[in-house]
Amino acid sequence: MSDKTEQRGVAAVDRALAILAALEQSTVPRNLSEIARATGLYKSTILRILESLLDAGYIMRVEESKYALGPMIMQLGLAYERSNPLRHIIMPVMERLVDQGTESPSFHIRQTADERLCLFRLDSRHSTLDRVQAGDRLPIRRGAAGKVLLAFSGDLPDDPSLRQIHDECFAISLGERDKFCAGIAVPVFSSGDSLMGALSLSGPKERFSPEDVARMKQPLLTAARELSEALGGAYPKSTLSETLT
Repeated sequence: MSDKTEQRGVAAVDRALAILAALEQSTVPRNLSEIARATGLYKSTILRILESLLDAGYIMRVEESKYALGPMIMQLGLAYERSNPLRHIIMPVMERLVDQGTESPSFHIRQTADERLCLFRLDSRHSTLDRVQAGDRLPIRRGAAGKVLLAFSGDLPDDPSLRQIHDECFAISLGERDKFCAGIAVPVFSSGDSLMGALSLSGPKERFSPEDVARMKQPLLTAARELSEALGGAYPKSTLSETLT
């Protein structure tokens, strides 16, 4: 295979993924013009790729001229659920947090430069919940989990607040993303002590008083330390005293 042929193949894959992402980000089916605006691709190019995706079951045609994700995407999702080792590591720890009476735990990873993805979510046993679900894409610059992901995104940040989060391995957000909700978050590390994601607790803002935050901070740090060790990472020594008190 020539380099040019290989490059064309890679470009076609990138375009197909862009189309799938455009459909995934929409809550309703999209027509050709909407997909073109979302991806920046020519309509003729989109139509060629759509035919291949239709044949493979990755998308489906609805309402004659609109497109949505197809059944193969659901099959991939189910396969991911069955085989993803992170779920088997993270969910039991999140379940223990709920048993300890915390607010709702979530695990977030960085998706793009501007977004984070809620990979796992477990509702607390409290009557009033915030509106976060697994699979949600949320702004990375708002919310405690987003702050953690930014604070550990590479070189030490120039922003003093992010530097403090980096030093303390702890972030709090009160009404930033949703004025009625609040959250706290801590980093989780993998092998090489690189950031894997952010473990957070979120819920109604009235249940995040200084006393509430102090009560939930210790079990959250303990959970993050346990997850980091299970994933081959090590938690900063400066936080270990908090997890042991």
